[in-house]
Amino acid sequence: MKRTIFSNQLLPWLLLAPQLIITFVFFLWPAGQAVRQSFLREDAFGTRTSFVGLENFARLWSSPEYLNSLQVTAVFAISVTVLSMGLSLLLAIAVDRMIRSTRVYTTLLVWPYAVAPAVAGILWWFIFNPTIGIMPYLLGGLGYDWNHISDKGDAMTLVVIASAWKQISYNFLFFLAGLQAIPASLREAAAIDGAGPVRRFFDITFPLLSPTTFFLLVVNIVYAMFDTFGVIDATTEGGPAQATNIMVYKVYFDGFVGQNLGSSAAQSVVLMGLVLVLTVIQFRYVEKKVAY
Repeated sequence: MKRTIFSNQLLPWLLLAPQLIITFVFFLWPAGQAVRQSFLREDAFGTRTSFVGLENFARLWSSPEYLNSLQVTAVFAISVTVLSMGLSLLLAIAVDRMIRSTRVYTTLLVWPYAVAPAVAGILWWFIFNPTIGIMPYLLGGLGYDWNHISDKGDAMTLVVIASAWKQISYNFLFFLAGLQAIPASLREAAAIDGAGPVRRFFDITFPLLSPTTFFLLVVNIVYAMFDTFGVIDATTEGGPAQATNIMVYKVYFDGFVGQNLGSSAAQSVVLMGLVLVLTVIQFRYVEKKVAY
């Protein structure tokens, strides 16, 4: 492997400086401030601050609202991950089997990824609006009275669909690239041996897709826990009755609306730690079953 040798020892650090500065300003410094503030109690006007130790964390684990948020987040993250990855894999398989118009369908399927989460939320809010939406009208014809404003199940369904739709394009690109990297001769040999399409998929295609699937599993869980704030805020605002109040939205609501900065900081630290733990578990245990 060819190595790059710099005559000036300062030059590599100068090239790394912009990325290091961005990482420090937008990640390390805010994370450090959140950890620091999680041990403090501060009034809404910021005029008085007192050190309370682990009291903010203790109150979280004794709060029914926070425990409900943990449960809602788990259901939401699993639902979004399974739905978005499942649909994107089906679409990638369909496009991979096409001979013509592959680029056209790929372009059309990628477009939703350019939509901002808040815009995606508003789009699906209009589609499922009980008064003017097309989906409640169609569901009403089937005898189902849709109303995500008052029904907890409908609200969770709405935010899961909106969040998964936003992520399908990203997953689709990686799944399609993974499918196209699998030698066609392997599947052709299995077909000659008498293996059907389903058998070929589970015995050959899916195992060879395991690195891509594992990567997307990590990305989608992180996405569901962090990047879906805009969808929640634009559709249900955590309601009804906190049925869609996931952890990242509760951090915002308690900190910026309720002005409980200490509790909000403690929640952000717990959320960050939870995501780190889940990522480590996935790399430690799930990756062992990945065939590279």
